[in-house]
Amino acid sequence: MINTIHFIYILINLINIESNFSLIYGSRVLIFIRKFLGFIIKKKSNIKPKFIIQNELSKINEFCDNWNSDYGNLDIFLKSLKIKSSTDSAIIEPYFRDWSNMEGFAYLLARPKDKYECAIILKICFKCNILLTISAGKTNLTGSATPRGGIILSTSLLTNPSIELDLKNKEASCPIGIPLEDFRNKVLDESNQTLYYPVDPTSRNDAFVGGTLSCNASGFIPGQKGATRYWVKELEFLLPNGDLVEVKRNQYISENGNFSIEYEGKDIHLPVPTYNRPKIKNASGIFSNKDGKVDLIDLIIGSEGILGMITSCKLGLADYPKENLELFFSLKNESDAIDFYEFLYDHFDNDLGKITALEYFGHNSQNYMNNREFLFSNAEDVGIYLQIPVFNDSLESKIEDWIKIFQSFNSKIDLENIVVLNDPENWKKFFEARHSLPDNALTKTKKLGGVSIITDTIVPSENFRTYLQKVHKKLKSNKIEYLLFGHLGDCHLHFHLIPNKDQEKESFDAYDYMVDLSSQLGGVYSAEHGTGKRKRNDFKKCYGENAVKMIKALKSTIDPINFLNRGNLISH
Repeated sequence: MINTIHFIYILINLINIESNFSLIYGSRVLIFIRKFLGFIIKKKSNIKPKFIIQNELSKINEFCDNWNSDYGNLDIFLKSLKIKSSTDSAIIEPYFRDWSNMEGFAYLLARPKDKYECAIILKICFKCNILLTISAGKTNLTGSATPRGGIILSTSLLTNPSIELDLKNKEASCPIGIPLEDFRNKVLDESNQTLYYPVDPTSRNDAFVGGTLSCNASGFIPGQKGATRYWVKELEFLLPNGDLVEVKRNQYISENGNFSIEYEGKDIHLPVPTYNRPKIKNASGIFSNKDGKVDLIDLIIGSEGILGMITSCKLGLADYPKENLELFFSLKNESDAIDFYEFLYDHFDNDLGKITALEYFGHNSQNYMNNREFLFSNAEDVGIYLQIPVFNDSLESKIEDWIKIFQSFNSKIDLENIVVLNDPENWKKFFEARHSLPDNALTKTKKLGGVSIITDTIVPSENFRTYLQKVHKKLKSNKIEYLLFGHLGDCHLHFHLIPNKDQEKESFDAYDYMVDLSSQLGGVYSAEHGTGKRKRNDFKKCYGENAVKMIKALKSTIDPINFLNRGNLISH
């Protein structure tokens, strides 16, 4: 059927309308048929990449035919094509490490300015078997931007196309080489404070847009609306061989567990993963579906650059509230905090996305928090931060609404001790307190000579209480100091271990225990930080060896030499 439609479509484009139709009516008929058949074709699972570097292909082929692993010659060749590059170690070395602090190395840094230059670099690496690591803001914590040799492609000059808002459809086009916060601020400014991009990870001032797409970054909003994938409407990305794919959401949907794609002169099948992926906040591995039906956009988002390189995107936007109600209050213990989460979950009909933050400050947090006296009256209390958007109501009426909600929560909240953070000075104190937690913990760990470990585990809500109880018991039995804080609205809390120099074995043992336990209870090892190179074994433990094989089968189909972002998600 597909072949027949393609044949008709091509045939019609070859018809001389003057010979069979009147110039007026015949052309109208043909235009209608072309549009109709084109609509049918694009709804299928066959991907049509574009070859965009025709003008440079002969030069590339000649260079690749004579490639002798001399990166100095590669540097000269790239410069001859007006691509910025360097083999100067002083220039390259800042790109060897990302925020994971894992060791890395490379021989050349390339900084392309557009998708055409990116395609050239990919094509060269594809043909010459040169390892290529894509580097954005380097804010990831799992080593996904840590090079393992070869060359580094920095996205720092990929600042086009410019940000353009579609106010009617609440969308905005965006380049991938700018900090996420720059995009967020631009949207606010251009929309006159009526629209915003909701994804707001802590690293948003440093993280590039492309990096957030690559790892499916998430922010404080609970539920699926807090993650990048939910907001992606269109993507433009390069396959490992440099061919360009342009895709809109719902345009390419896999059929029978496969995408069909024209690749390197052949029609091949791109197998999609079908392992069981928990439907919770999830940044662990490539998107999968048990029935083998996946949107191409979902497959690319969160794939950590192993399937191709994103060059631009169009992102959905949300209505910006006229203000937010910012609240902090204390509860006696962790059990009360979980009770409050469950209470709100029921109150909002299982959709906590109606609030924009539900954060938790638990075990030992007060001891590592600046301004603790401002927020807490009792040293044993745990803390809750709430952010509630205000659209049509007044701030005063919203406060009254929430007082009623608090009163219905079994009288566990002391209304007199609720801190309203809307005052700029109050917000400043809270902001400092929140962000001082990990910094102070890291400082303490360095002083003790230990290895800092921060978990990213998550479990379904029904197993949340059990998970926390068992982890607390494990850490206390190992006598490891730790604190607990994070995203209560997603049942996603971070255990931050603070071991001394003699507790390295116990710390890693505890980490493995938490990863294993989260999997046993239907959760995953990474809710927001991805997998990268550091957590490949966690992926295997969580999803099993068969899932690893699925990722390898997908990867090897379009990158048989495994040159692109090697080491992310799977080993060589």
